[in-house]
Amino acid sequence: MQYQRKPLGNTTCEVSEIGLGTAPLGGLYSSVDDASALDTLEAAWARGVRFFDTAPQYGNGLSERRLGAFLKSKPRDQYVLATKVGRLLRVPVEPQGEDAFYKGTPPERPVFDFSYDGVMRSFEESLRRLDADRIDILHIHDPDDHYHEAIDGAYKALDSLRGSGAIKAVGAGMNQSEMLAEFARNGVFDCFLLAGRYTLLEQGALRELFPLCQQRNISIIAAGVYNSGILADPRANAKFNYTDAAPELIERALGIEAICAAHGVPLKAAAMQFAAAHPVVASTLTGAREPAEITENLDMYAFPIPGELWSALKEAGYLAEDAPVPMSARARA
Repeated sequence: MQYQRKPLGNTTCEVSEIGLGTAPLGGLYSSVDDASALDTLEAAWARGVRFFDTAPQYGNGLSERRLGAFLKSKPRDQYVLATKVGRLLRVPVEPQGEDAFYKGTPPERPVFDFSYDGVMRSFEESLRRLDADRIDILHIHDPDDHYHEAIDGAYKALDSLRGSGAIKAVGAGMNQSEMLAEFARNGVFDCFLLAGRYTLLEQGALRELFPLCQQRNISIIAAGVYNSGILADPRANAKFNYTDAAPELIERALGIEAICAAHGVPLKAAAMQFAAAHPVVASTLTGAREPAEITENLDMYAFPIPGELWSALKEAGYLAEDAPVPMSARARA
């Protein structure tokens, strides 16, 4: 099927309501071979996904190279491509051990650089790794400890690229909402990629970020809806925010799962669909390292959910009272 396309802010860029995040295809937590990565991308394309998100950090360039090689066979006007800036890939002078997060990767390692010139270099290097003639969306990537350099350097570079027509949309991607709100107040952004901070487990973005986005017509790309895995399976070795989940978070996730089960709904289905209901969300990213995960995640996004489930989750205190929810059960695929 073809998923609904939604505009990003005031731009001409329209993204499919479901997109593919490609960190897993860069070997996040465990290595992925070229054939499996290609099969996964083909499975997503076959199911109608036309929005692809990557970054230099994902597999130290591996994700960008694999995604670019795949997209070379696809009509350029049929998909939207996003990548990120703020890290240049360089081979260390001294040999280093295995990357803490990405496995089976090239020898390059990311070096922070949110300067104007560094971002321009990052953009050109991503174009080469992707073997692409253009990139649609550029995000400032996780500038948590580099806000001033990011707004004074990286943002100005992206604004210049947007002004010249080299990119269509300027964004920032983070695992927190507070700094994104600062960006919204101090720059002209088209979209933000918010990872793991608007989910069944937490809805803090409702307080400040989302109202700002609505006022300024900034679209949200929702990522990390499983909160690093705890909302996929709250039990053995559950992860939250990329590390082992605390017992109280596991207990909360199990409580949400129990209410879902009482309504005949898989926890993954509720997690996939919750964020998409907010009007500022233009697309929800799913991640996968093999075709079966694509199938499962997209099936979860289409799973019919009764409205009573959302009411029950609010009554139990798991969802904020003002959190928008899907109005009724509906099939999407």
